[in-house]
Amino acid sequence: MNKMYDICITGGGTAGCAAAYIASKLGLKTALVEKNNFLGGLMTGGLVLPVMKSEDENINVEFYKSLVSNLKKVNGAIEYFDNNDGWFNPELLKITLDKMLKSVGVDIYFEMEPVKVHKRNSLIKYIDFSSNILSLSIYSKYFIDSTGDAKIFKLLGQKFYQENEEKQPASLRFLVANVDIEKLKDFLIETDKNKDVTNFCTYNGKIHLTTAYTWDEKNWGLKPLFEKALQNGDLTPFDTAYFQLFTVAGADGLVAFNCPRLRNFDVNSPLDYSNAIIEAREAIYRIFLFVKKYFKGFENAYISNIAPITGKRETNKIIAKKQYTIEDMKNEMPEEPILCGDYPIDIHSNKKDGSILKTNGKYYLTIDSLMSKDYNNLYAAGRNLGADNRTQGALRIEKNCMSMGEGVSKHIYKILNFIN
Repeated sequence: MNKMYDICITGGGTAGCAAAYIASKLGLKTALVEKNNFLGGLMTGGLVLPVMKSEDENINVEFYKSLVSNLKKVNGAIEYFDNNDGWFNPELLKITLDKMLKSVGVDIYFEMEPVKVHKRNSLIKYIDFSSNILSLSIYSKYFIDSTGDAKIFKLLGQKFYQENEEKQPASLRFLVANVDIEKLKDFLIETDKNKDVTNFCTYNGKIHLTTAYTWDEKNWGLKPLFEKALQNGDLTPFDTAYFQLFTVAGADGLVAFNCPRLRNFDVNSPLDYSNAIIEAREAIYRIFLFVKKYFKGFENAYISNIAPITGKRETNKIIAKKQYTIEDMKNEMPEEPILCGDYPIDIHSNKKDGSILKTNGKYYLTIDSLMSKDYNNLYAAGRNLGADNRTQGALRIEKNCMSMGEGVSKHIYKILNFIN
């Protein structure tokens, strides 16, 4: 079966959904192909929530604002006290994304992956997609790779941007249900007086909160609890590398954990990577038992969900027409910015005191860092953009990825409108 579109987007995560929604809303015939049976990528399957706050100057945030508005209608989003309105409910997000994209006419193809890219000179003509039972060839004028891992670029045999530094570690997130949030809030506020780390707010009569700890040498309020757990053998040293939790919008008693990290593994060994995931699930159970024993509010709690998608922070970065660097972060606003952000350079490391969180002020991204160097109708959008390691550590957050997807679709629309 063959299909013809104006834009074909591979990957229905944050960038892909934004690209598809905006393209179809602009009147372009749009296909969105997703390997899972749900949209949202790491937000839904990876439980990577909340969306981190970032200044945007209202540049390519139409999709994001519409998403927040639609989620609030179903009690699937809250606004935290710091004005971050990206505290979403992952399950309601799946339903909301389906409705939003179908409402503007996007053709969504679930459980399909790209298997072959057909090209002629510097143009992609069509891509073969396949599932266990179906196959589909999609012809399109333009293609967007929003897979995160740059799968279309990989199928084309493209080389990826490399630096000597090791990639940021992934995390395997999980949810714990039946938590007494009021009791947990009182305990945390008493235990950790640092309001920059441990804080809470009330939204529509419900308490929402967050706290964190890492093994980096900082004055963490929760440090005595982790040290005691290490002494008692309840946690391993690596379990303490990174710990963070958030409540979840529209889900009383539900707490989302941004941990544990995966250990460093042999990137050339699929078996070692798989074993690292198994070890991460074992760590989840230790962390769960730890909070039940050392925190108040978890007495009757249980693990309700372990993310089916590993939370990758960094994989393949394309070699774009222009590779975005730290110097580009210092530039004034260009004529046509794809996004505006001020989220800091956030680089996770499995080495103690090796992580970086560095504020750089406001920065802008242009379309050439999302354009294939070799193919005239191929773009990237998401964490696979053309950037160096440091700048990717700031640009990779979900809100920025949504702006990338939206910006690429608007750029393609202008080209097609000019041609026609």
